[in-house]
Amino acid sequence: MFSFFRKKTPTPHPAPAPTQPPAVGPAAVPVVISVAVPTVAPAAAPQPVAPPAPMAAPTPVVAAAAPEPRKGWLDKLKAGLRKTGASIATVFTGTQIDDALYEDLETALLMADTGVKATEHLLADLKKRVKDQKTTDPAAVKGLLADAITDLLKPLQKPLVIGEFKPTVIMVAGVNGAGKTTSIGKLTRHLANEGATVLLAAADTFRAAAREQLAVWADRNTVDIITQEGGDPAAVSFDAVTAGRARGRDVVLVDTAGRLPTQLHLMEELRKIKRVVQKADATAPHEVLLVIDGNTGQNALMQVKAFDDALQLTGLVITKLDGTAKGGVLCAIAREKPVPVYFIGVGEKLEDLETFDAREFAQALLN
Repeated sequence: MFSFFRKKTPTPHPAPAPTQPPAVGPAAVPVVISVAVPTVAPAAAPQPVAPPAPMAAPTPVVAAAAPEPRKGWLDKLKAGLRKTGASIATVFTGTQIDDALYEDLETALLMADTGVKATEHLLADLKKRVKDQKTTDPAAVKGLLADAITDLLKPLQKPLVIGEFKPTVIMVAGVNGAGKTTSIGKLTRHLANEGATVLLAAADTFRAAAREQLAVWADRNTVDIITQEGGDPAAVSFDAVTAGRARGRDVVLVDTAGRLPTQLHLMEELRKIKRVVQKADATAPHEVLLVIDGNTGQNALMQVKAFDDALQLTGLVITKLDGTAKGGVLCAIAREKPVPVYFIGVGEKLEDLETFDAREFAQALLN
């Protein structure tokens, strides 16, 4: 389901070199190998069978199956963003493109927490597209707005890289109630499904039952967890990184305590955790993720700014987008604090957390 791109040193292939160079796409390599085998050693036949026949068969099979999971995900995303999309879609039910349409669209975007700067950018971009394409149908303007939103969100669409460092240390932060620990559990499952070995660090020593909640996810995913009752969060993180290296784990996920950006002493605790992790591994943490609740609207943008100032964020996980009327906040983030969005969530199930795609999100937003 997820695409985690590994940058490990490729292992040499002992198989004999085929007559064709290896194809670039991921599905092409097995096809070349499977064709090469029958031509090497025919057992009893006095003459070799003509090789071109088996080549054509396997090609179309692989390409057809890939889009299905994303199709189901797109339906869930559209359902989750229906409240946001409904208020914007009503703008395009008129019969002409005039100032009134743009004024109504401006109001709808602001109500969806798109933010003033992102709204002004989108309106200016949309007017240019309408003029360049000589569009006269208000319904067609909706498609042009989807293109404008896609272009605005495109810089946020980046993959989470796993495998460049071993272990890859991922530090996860967020305010209370954003779904941080649950997102860590879901991310652990998907990493494990991709073949990565994961070690969890229960560095949230402030919240009651936080260690127990993470331990449940560790048990479900059959992964190890480093925890200390009443221990110092920085010490737990240090032990986890050290243990991850010793045990040869691919990923160490550090769960930190939820806190508000205004709680300065707790924000300083986060900085301390990051400094101590760097003592265990000078290159770590390799990723610093912030989990934010999509329902918080413009407050989410404030969180991104505050946590980025404290920790230098590398990625975001946007949760609870199901049923929100404030889905436009991603446009505000893209315009004012473009931190990559690795994952978005629209529900409680494991499959309700997926990688972010700008085009999919724009289409769902204007469903």
